[in-house]
Amino acid sequence: MLRSLHLEGVGPADQLDLEFGERLNVLTGDNGLGKSFVLEVAWWALTGAWTERPVLPQQGREESARISGEAEPGTRFHQFESKYDRVAQQWRDRFGRDMARGVTNTPAGVAMASWVRGLVPVLHIRTNGACSVFDPYRNSSSVGSAPYRPLSAPSLDPHPYLFEERQLWDGLAHEGRPVCNGIVQDWVTWQLEAADGDEAHPFQLLCRVLDQLSHPEEKMTPGKPVRLYLDDVRKFPTVDLPYGTIPIVHASAGMKRILSLSYLIAWSWSEHVQASRLIGWQPSDRIVVLMEEPETHLHPRWQRHIVPALLGVLGGLSPSMRAQVLLTTHSPLVLASMEPHFKPARDKLFVFELDGAGVSVRELPWAKRGDAIGWLTSPVFGLEQARSIEAERAVEAAEALMRGETGALPEGLRSEEEIHRELVRLLPDQDRFWPRWIVRRERAGA
Repeated sequence: MLRSLHLEGVGPADQLDLEFGERLNVLTGDNGLGKSFVLEVAWWALTGAWTERPVLPQQGREESARISGEAEPGTRFHQFESKYDRVAQQWRDRFGRDMARGVTNTPAGVAMASWVRGLVPVLHIRTNGACSVFDPYRNSSSVGSAPYRPLSAPSLDPHPYLFEERQLWDGLAHEGRPVCNGIVQDWVTWQLEAADGDEAHPFQLLCRVLDQLSHPEEKMTPGKPVRLYLDDVRKFPTVDLPYGTIPIVHASAGMKRILSLSYLIAWSWSEHVQASRLIGWQPSDRIVVLMEEPETHLHPRWQRHIVPALLGVLGGLSPSMRAQVLLTTHSPLVLASMEPHFKPARDKLFVFELDGAGVSVRELPWAKRGDAIGWLTSPVFGLEQARSIEAERAVEAAEALMRGETGALPEGLRSEEEIHRELVRLLPDQDRFWPRWIVRRERAGA
């Protein structure tokens, strides 16, 4: 669990400071200001690995740049500070593994790297369909999937599972060994072997997660697997929808987003529970999810359902589960959907802003805005009006005219008749601006 993150001389801002909430953290703001960048650094802070190449310091600040922060107490090196090594082209190790190779004993009496103690499963879900999974019970060694090795063969590097979209569907291998069969094979295998009433079976978990993440009016229920192709002997999962049954490989982009997320959660948690049994530990009671734009590909009805449903899914993984979510969003409906669920004592809202020639981030006190329009015109999104640019321009000209400020009216909107014609062209009959304008026109005798 991540409590804070402080960046100096790295990323789009000279300095960024974030103190995270223990449950839900929402990062919003304009494009290109560093929201996804913060999720990438958060992934490194939680796992000690990068999903791709390491982030780089700003030019000219290679010597002074640093990444620091605090994880939940109980984790080794829960307070950390890392500086950039220009020669190695790497940040100093998050967990101090390049300084010491300490070991500790597991409850089963097996030696393991001491930096693993206290770490939790982490999922990183991106908008392009790629995702990453870190499980401290499986990803803490460069050989095999166990988190411990003989002392004669120490390893410093974690090896999270890094999925491209195709690998999440068709399977992922590491050093020649399969580590994930993928949604197509696992779904069919789980479905065929699931025992009725076995709530702990991965397929039952998948069904529960899919039921919760699906929109209540358009539930996706697993159907009967079918073979589809002459040159592919596999059977493919299907989902029953209100209008019929479709193979999941033929689902819409939005539904594939929900199917992938459902499988990723079910697979990651099931594998974590299996690993805990193999090594004699208790499953973690914590999990962290980093998610870019949960609204991606989703209809507005699904957008206002996804985040509350995700929080419910994560909290239901175990009776004592404490989940932390860091997500980015550009959707006013996503924010509106959180109003009944946001807990200011545990959740936080951050806005990334362009501040002159730099970028700043600030925490906004939570306030209900009522609907999507209220969020669009709030400090979170900063729009003057939730309209087209042309309609906003016409309404602003009309308001200026009503105030008697006619000196700066734009070209084509410099008379009452020009403004009226543009309002008629752009505004719907039920627009809330019409009563004010009609009264003004009537008083003027127009």
